[in-house]
Amino acid sequence: MAGTTDPRCVALVGPYLSGKTTLLESMLMAAGRIQRKGSVPAGNTVGDASPESRDREMSTEINVANFDYLGDHWTVLDCPGSVEFQQDARHALMVADIAVVVCEPSVDKAMMTAPVLKFLDDHGIPHCLFLNKIDHMAGTTVPEMMEALQGASDKPLVLRHVPIANGEAITGYVDLASERAYEYQPGSESKLIQIPSDMEDDGALARQEMLESLADFDDGLLEQLLEDAIPPKEEVYGYLTATLRSDSIVPVFIGSAQNDAGIRRLLKVLRHEAPGVASVRERLELDGWSGNGATVFKTLYMPHTGKLSIARVLDGEIKDGMTLNGTRVSGMNRLNGYDQEKVAAAARGDVVALGRMEAVKTGETLVDGGDAPDSLWPVPAMPLFALAVQAERREDEVKLTGAMSRMAEEDPSLILEHNQDTRELVLAGQGEIHLKVAIDRLKSKYNLTVASRRPKVAYKETIKQPVSQHARHKKQSGGHGQFGDVHVDIKPLPRGAGFEFQDTIVGGRVPRQYIPAVEAGVKEYLSSGPLGFPVVDVSVTLTDGQYHSVDSSDQAFKTAGSLAMREGMPKARPVLLEPIYDVKISAPSHFTSNIQGLISGRRGQILGFDSKAGWNNWDEIGAKLPQAELQDLIIELRSLTQGVGTFEYAFDYLQELTGRLADQVVQAYSDSDAG
Repeated sequence: MAGTTDPRCVALVGPYLSGKTTLLESMLMAAGRIQRKGSVPAGNTVGDASPESRDREMSTEINVANFDYLGDHWTVLDCPGSVEFQQDARHALMVADIAVVVCEPSVDKAMMTAPVLKFLDDHGIPHCLFLNKIDHMAGTTVPEMMEALQGASDKPLVLRHVPIANGEAITGYVDLASERAYEYQPGSESKLIQIPSDMEDDGALARQEMLESLADFDDGLLEQLLEDAIPPKEEVYGYLTATLRSDSIVPVFIGSAQNDAGIRRLLKVLRHEAPGVASVRERLELDGWSGNGATVFKTLYMPHTGKLSIARVLDGEIKDGMTLNGTRVSGMNRLNGYDQEKVAAAARGDVVALGRMEAVKTGETLVDGGDAPDSLWPVPAMPLFALAVQAERREDEVKLTGAMSRMAEEDPSLILEHNQDTRELVLAGQGEIHLKVAIDRLKSKYNLTVASRRPKVAYKETIKQPVSQHARHKKQSGGHGQFGDVHVDIKPLPRGAGFEFQDTIVGGRVPRQYIPAVEAGVKEYLSSGPLGFPVVDVSVTLTDGQYHSVDSSDQAFKTAGSLAMREGMPKARPVLLEPIYDVKISAPSHFTSNIQGLISGRRGQILGFDSKAGWNNWDEIGAKLPQAELQDLIIELRSLTQGVGTFEYAFDYLQELTGRLADQVVQAYSDSDAG
């Protein structure tokens, strides 16, 4: 694959603070794309160019950069490490030839790689591990790291580099494929040296272990090893390339992005061993399609240039002015951070930003003729945290909806919806930081100041005993008056039965044309019962009444119906109902006991736990939890599980809430409505 005419694409992924953006800077400098490295604390890197990223010193969206190295053109997609921004990372991975999973040399943090490794394995995306910050390995050895990382990976890890130590300092490495040793040279290519004599045995053993791992996927190599034959280096490279491209093994490399150690060796491995764009087409189930086309993996709205659809060209060529999926391309740019470089055309494998494709959404495959093929694309993640939001200026309410629509295009894991039960505008996403970044972005990009608060719970109320109630609405103010008289029976219904209305009127005590008005008055009252919440699971029967031939009307009987409910419902022992959700919490098995304590502390009912299907050493804990206890659950859950725990949920039933908690809820909502 080296020297291919097709441009290449690599995604940098891994946990927060593992050093991905620093690695991008080092790669750009090694390739000669930049002359001086920036740093994240200084806020002058090519990546993390948005104000929100620089304020927090963390990636909050995909950073796109490109360079040429040894005759190949590369696009690098530097992905956010925080689990709260993983939607962007998943989209980038779907169009990348290969992923480099960057991790720190900490056994305790190894499990943090599990979610991204699982996604890579599930989608068959070739990937390698880059053990970064190798110069900060105090108290940890590479074998210990390999064991810990293997616990997070379904695929076998294969060590490619053995570190050379000088005391406690790591000064270089032995490359097991080439059987050569290199000494790190800060800021430049590593120096070829003799393999230290005290490492010859350890190096030979590590190389044998590498070959034995490869032999699990090649019978020819297995036969050679059984016969104690030494395979030629060219064949070893062939085995390494084949197993990487087929996503059979995960090679592990070491280095330090901060000190430019091991970066050029990583680039050369990517150049020689990574697959090309054809593998992306197969992953997206587009291998049966051909023509001029590209898949959009990121949408951005930029000042001055408007909407940009960032896409990977999967076949043919895309030109400025071409019509794709019925929309004309209005400008094409290569991206290097926030810098844009105009181009007239993009070849297969290229990553470009297509201008003003207003009807195009992330995940679409664009073609210049015929029907666009459907591609396999990740669905948006389920929201795990929410805030009720409101524009501080009333005149900005319409503008807020439009701005959030654009931001949801940029990040489909952001959802803005109007909650009919609580009458709130609710912004939902993947966590507290995710939503704070969104609110900051509303201010910086759209000049919208937004107030936020914890959203209300959709409490309901019902009754526990039947009552009969008489009500009369009579008003005389000159001319025609108003008169409506009703008798109703109000009864509780089984949970989940909803609302029933019927009548047993005989003899025309209430004319038939007025009965629907009585029902309308009853329903109007039920929107807010004696406790202040929507009433459910009640039956109302109109049993008797009176009317006046002149003064009765629909409005009079509607008012009488509502009055009967207002007077009768407080006598029927109203009770508060809170929503209970069916919850499935997923986390590494050694956190299960802590999670059970978390559930119990949130008034939850533990249903049990079992091994999580398809996940090594993970459990899935089933529980019933009140909605009120779900609102900040993800914050505490991540705190307990090194950031990797997550959960799914679905509404199950309404349950009575009584005592002090119920009183507090009623008082809080009463105060809120009064405010």
